[in-house]
Amino acid sequence: MPNKVIRFILASVIFVISDVSATEVNALHKLFDLDWQARLERDPSMATQMGKTDADHLLIDVSEEAYQKWAEKTQFFLQQLHKIDYDSLERKEQINYQIFEEQLERRISEIRFKSYQIPFLSDSGFHVDILRLANNMPFKNHQNYLNYLSRLKAAPKFIQQNIDNMRNGLKRNFSMPKIVMKGFSDVIATAYQGKITQSPFWKPFNKFPESISKSQQKQLKNQAEKIIKNELIPAYKSLYTFFEKEYIPNTKESLAAYDFPNGKEYYAEEIKYYTTVNLSAEEIHEIGLNEVARIRGEMEEIIKSLDYQGSFKDFVQFLRTSPQFYAKSEKELIKEASYIAKKMDGELPKLFTHLPRQPYTIKPVPASIAPKYTTGRYVPAPLDSERPGTYWVNTFALNDRPLYVLEALTLHEAVPGHHLQNALNKELGNLPNFRRFSYISAFGEGWGLYSEKLGLEVGFYQDAYSNFGRLTYEMWRAARLVIDTGIHAKGWTREQAIALLENNSALSSHNIRTEVDRYISWPGQALSYKLGEIKIKELRARAEEQLGDKFDIRTFHDEILKNGSIPLSILEEQMEQYIKAKL
Repeated sequence: MPNKVIRFILASVIFVISDVSATEVNALHKLFDLDWQARLERDPSMATQMGKTDADHLLIDVSEEAYQKWAEKTQFFLQQLHKIDYDSLERKEQINYQIFEEQLERRISEIRFKSYQIPFLSDSGFHVDILRLANNMPFKNHQNYLNYLSRLKAAPKFIQQNIDNMRNGLKRNFSMPKIVMKGFSDVIATAYQGKITQSPFWKPFNKFPESISKSQQKQLKNQAEKIIKNELIPAYKSLYTFFEKEYIPNTKESLAAYDFPNGKEYYAEEIKYYTTVNLSAEEIHEIGLNEVARIRGEMEEIIKSLDYQGSFKDFVQFLRTSPQFYAKSEKELIKEASYIAKKMDGELPKLFTHLPRQPYTIKPVPASIAPKYTTGRYVPAPLDSERPGTYWVNTFALNDRPLYVLEALTLHEAVPGHHLQNALNKELGNLPNFRRFSYISAFGEGWGLYSEKLGLEVGFYQDAYSNFGRLTYEMWRAARLVIDTGIHAKGWTREQAIALLENNSALSSHNIRTEVDRYISWPGQALSYKLGEIKIKELRARAEEQLGDKFDIRTFHDEILKNGSIPLSILEEQMEQYIKAKL
């Protein structure tokens, strides 16, 4: 056969294959868009955060019927996805397909297990979302205020739907464990204690934009006062009564996720979702025990270096009680966190070649939720928002907020941790929206924990106490592997979990109890931190070994973050490609 004919046939085959591939890619991305639109239509608050304003006056429907309809729609999207020829897609589209499929399967799984019948955690939930409604809406014109008032009017129905779901959960022993519910209702009471003008709902009415006239301001205030007084306050009082008289007395006595209906299957699903790896509870428990032992050895070495005359327990007690390690005011704690964050800002060019354009700020955890809230958290903002990302520092009970852990906390929650990773993720315009605005816990929390140790490479933890604090935070995350699996799969008590952290870390007693309650209330999530960090450290060691002099820490970090939040298996695959390309 002449070469010309062969070349023509090959070209024709390539053209047909490319044409098939292009058709499949178009179908795939059309499906991404349809699903994204469905998500925004289902959740008006999410749509608001994405800059879609058509439903700014509505709240999400969380009724049983609405969840079942959402499951049906999600199942339809999954069926349409499976009609697309996966093998004809190039690798980057296969990754999109895989992550999208996992998201759809997760939504169906959550509804199948009826996870919405526990619509809160020990430190947050639907009741807090309504209290913070004003923080996530625009207030630039008169219509914005009317939309906010409409959402406030819709809140009692939203609260009642959640009550109905929780009642149905109680009937089948699917409830929050009783032991973590102490003091829970106190946050609900903040909605109606004090004057209406001091209420969290009143915040937008303290200051108006110039475009709103005085008469309109007066009108809006009058409407707000009526809604808060006649609808919201009664709704929150009813919610308080429901928790105190009906829900808490009837919650389950045991702690384990294994004790839920289909509990073993449920917990296995949570492990898979939060870790993105195929490990059993038993395997994770063993990894945790090994990590706890390793970190404990490093802590003992620091104590020796200080010539401290006493036991590990004595040293930890010294750290927990000595006034030198604690801020004397909320302002001092916030200032210290701000200094650490700004200092790290100046070191970022040593670690990355690409930095995000969105800034961040540092604020205390809102007083209404601080008593049962974790020690710090990052709160993201939309990329084009007028507000920045926010690093929250808990200033409640200053005697439980030691300064020796503040460097590790700040590097995790702000930079180079969650703010940097989240803000860069939003800038990835080459990714479909379901990836740009999603969060895979093993990746994000693994990066946050890895970021804490990065401080060692750019001049942080110079003092032995702050380095002990860093190890305390690493111990905290290693112990989570033991505690989460211990509680939910191996019959551990709350006291066992507390003792593990009390005996192996310098975390404050208040923080330990708050955290253990969080693990009890949120099965599986606590596993993501250490397992994610272990994988990133493993990939870095591999890159350093194989690349030798060609290894560049800046481009390595850029590569880790350039594809957004991804499962650990895909991260490993992409980093192997990075190493090959460098070689």
